[in-house]
This record gives sequence, structure tokens and C-alpha cells, in this order.
Amino acid sequence: MKNILIAGFQHETNTFGVTQATYEDFLEADGWPGLLEGEAVITGTRGINLPLAGFIEAAQAPDINLIPIVWASAEPSGYVTDDAFERISHQILEGIRNSPSLDGIYLDLHGAMVTQSHQDGEGELLARIRHLTGDDLPIVASLDLHANVTPRMMSHISAFCIFRTYPHIDMAQTGARCYPILREMLSGARCYSALRQASFLVPLSAQYTGASPCRELYDSLKRDFANSGAYADIAMGFPPADIFDAGPAVVAFAPTQAEAERLADRVIKDFESREAEFDSGLLSAEAAVAQAIQHEGEKPIVIADVQDNPGAGATSDTTGLLRALVEGKAQNAILALLNDPKTADTAHALGVGAQFNASLGGMSGLPDMKSYPATCGVLSLSDGRFAFGGAMYAGAQAEIGPTALLEIIDQESSVQVVVGSKRCQCLDQSIFRHLGVQLEKKQIIGVKSTVHFRADFEPIAGGILHAKSPGVNFCDLSEVPYKNLRSTIRPHARQ
Repeated sequence: MKNILIAGFQHETNTFGVTQATYEDFLEADGWPGLLEGEAVITGTRGINLPLAGFIEAAQAPDINLIPIVWASAEPSGYVTDDAFERISHQILEGIRNSPSLDGIYLDLHGAMVTQSHQDGEGELLARIRHLTGDDLPIVASLDLHANVTPRMMSHISAFCIFRTYPHIDMAQTGARCYPILREMLSGARCYSALRQASFLVPLSAQYTGASPCRELYDSLKRDFANSGAYADIAMGFPPADIFDAGPAVVAFAPTQAEAERLADRVIKDFESREAEFDSGLLSAEAAVAQAIQHEGEKPIVIADVQDNPGAGATSDTTGLLRALVEGKAQNAILALLNDPKTADTAHALGVGAQFNASLGGMSGLPDMKSYPATCGVLSLSDGRFAFGGAMYAGAQAEIGPTALLEIIDQESSVQVVVGSKRCQCLDQSIFRHLGVQLEKKQIIGVKSTVHFRADFEPIAGGILHAKSPGVNFCDLSEVPYKNLRSTIRPHARQ
């Protein structure tokens, strides 16, 4: 019997974010479960598109004994507090100490965690684990496509598997990819690694794997390296993290060091040769609205409010796109999800059919991110509990608190807005539909998301536009006040 300890600790840290990730944030359920311990790690993630769930499903063999310790995730934000990092890390380390007969470890990590004391959260965690286990115990981990892979992370891991899709529809699949690699190591196979860091950052809005150049880069991984005994993965990096090792990276793993080095060199060369192809095509909010209004097709235009994406640590309460819709005289338009607990509570207190004056959003206090004053009509209400229906959050249950569908009372425009009580990326049609919205009948759909929305919204969209409106998920990297980047990386690609 082989004993494999499993644990997960995920956070994507935007160092420009306003809020911090406290221990209580990891306890709280939102789009994913709250902190799980022991057997709940298995039962609480079953059927959800999560790496750990995919690993567990793949590891169903009679000679495998899984030892679940903890799984924890918090909505992307600013720094993870030291208290949260130490408490959850302690749970993982204690699980290892209390499992003396371990044959291997699987970890469900993100790869872009920054804490109050550690730029490289995952590197620090892996170093502490290696201090307990020694160098020989096989440790395999899955990482998010947006991981900022560091040399320290590589020095303490046996192998990484990284998501190959953005939107991340392959999260469970990536966890499952980790199992046969770990299984080979349990039989004594040796895996050598190589890391190559890119020379330029890529904004999240240009990391979509359904379009060039990411489509070809990731397709080449599947075509060239499947079933060869060696493989490479690409992490596109998380540019809102102002740390030394931010940015894209290639990791390669092979039976020999020379083969790993050759593979890493080949993939990074291909990546660097495509630098000029990375283009997010940002429009001003006003230009995006004007273009959407001119659209004459039957399907709605989707405008992505890319810089106020809570899934990248933004506040989800900026009102630049909302203002552009109203002042641009948009008709039959809707926007979600505006994080505004106060307005949501007022709507619930007054009830459906009521009208009231509101100061929508703008709670962060950040410059140029003010609230939007409007008279609102309450169209429908919910408790924020509903099942997600799209591929990204498949199997997950939303817990986003009191939510309301409001209409902006304005003679020259027709604009609706969904306000909620927790930050939640608008990546799933259910955020609208559970409030009774018929999206196919809309002319314009605004979403506070960067790319993840594409998995569920592309099938109903007549076109997609990226709007550059205020928010701390910077997609125009020329404007980012970086202080900690290494000297060998440029803030943005050369066009």
C-alpha cells in the first residue's frame, strides 16, 4: 500500500489589491468551498472542477491510500496575511509530521501567492515541507496557468503540472495529470527539471488560450511531448504581482537533465519568438459601448471590464463601464457583478418594485474609482445561493450573499446592473439567469472578468470587446508602477 498525502492551499495575490486575504477569508465559501479538513477534503471537492478533485479521481487504485489534510482557497486579493499563511501551512506540516510512513505528496497550489512576509508564498511552503521530508520523497503539485514560477519553487518540487487552458476548464484534468507522474516516481523513476523565465510580461487579457499566440503555444505542448516520458508546461505568469520573479516561465521535466534542458530551451525559444503577437486590444469604456451600440447582429455584444476583475484581485466595484453604458445611451444593456453589499441590502429591505437613490460601487477609496449616483428600481432579488452551470465552475455552488437585479432609472438609456455582497468574477451565465435575466434578448452584456467569462459567454455572444476602465487588474502594463521586477524582464511585450 502506497500512502500519499494530499493538501491544497490556493491564493492568487494582486499586490496592488486593496483587501488582504485573512484566515477568515479562507474559511468562507464563495464560488468554491470554504476550508476543508480531513475526509471533507475528499467529499467536499468531489465533482467540482478542481485540481485536487481530479487527482483524487485518478488515484482510485487498490494499492493507493490517500491521506487528506486540508484544502483552502480565498478569492484573489491583496497580500495573504501572515496569520493565514502560518495557520494553513502549519496544518499541512503537522499532517506530514503525523504521517511517518509517507510514500509521496500531492499538492493543489496556485503559484502566485504573496504573503505579508514572503514574495514567494509557494516557495516558502515547499521549502518548509522539504525540510521535513528530505530530498528523496516524491512531491508533485499542480499549478495555475497564471503561476509566477520561481527557482525556489523548482528546487523543492519533484514535478509540476500546469493548467493549459485559460479559461481554466482543465483544472481537474491537470490534477489528474499529476497522478501518473507521481505513480512513476513511487516506482523509483527519477525526474530531472529545468526552468526558463521569459523576458517580458504578458497582461491577463492577452493570455487567452483560444486565440493566437497562446493557442499555438499550448497546442505544441500536446502535439510534441505527449507520451514521450518528458514534458513541458508554460506558466503565463500573474502580472499584477509586483515581485522579483513575476512573469511567464517554461518548466520541463524529463528522465535526464540534458533532455529537460533541451526541452525547456525549445519551448522558451518558441515563446520568445511570438512576443509581437501578444495583444489584448483594449478599448476605452466609451469606445467599447459606442461600438457595441452599432452592432446589428442578433446575438448580444459582451464587453469585458477587464481591469476590475475580482478573479485577479480587483475590487469589482468600479463604475467606469456602468457610467459609459448610461451616458452612452445604451439600450437593453446589463452589467454584473458589482460588489456593493450596502446597495444589495437596501434593495432587499425595500423589495421588488421599489425605487431608491443609490451611490453604486466605488467603496475602495482608490483614485478615479468613485461611486456612481443613480435612481434604481428593484427588479428581482436572491440570497446569492445557486448552482454554477458553466464549464469553469462545473459542480460548484455559489455563496455570494444577498444579490439584486437593479434598473438604472434614466430616460435616455436602458441599463440594468447586478449588485452582490461578495466579490465574484462574472464568469458564469447563472449569475444573471438565477435572477430571471434572459441573456439572449440583451443587446449588451457587461462582465467584470478578463478571460474566464469566455467559456460560458462565447456561445451566446455576437462579439467580444475588452474595455479599459479603472481597476487594479492592470491590463495596460505600461502604466503599472512596478518596483520589484528583476532587471531581466520588461513590463510589456514589444509590438
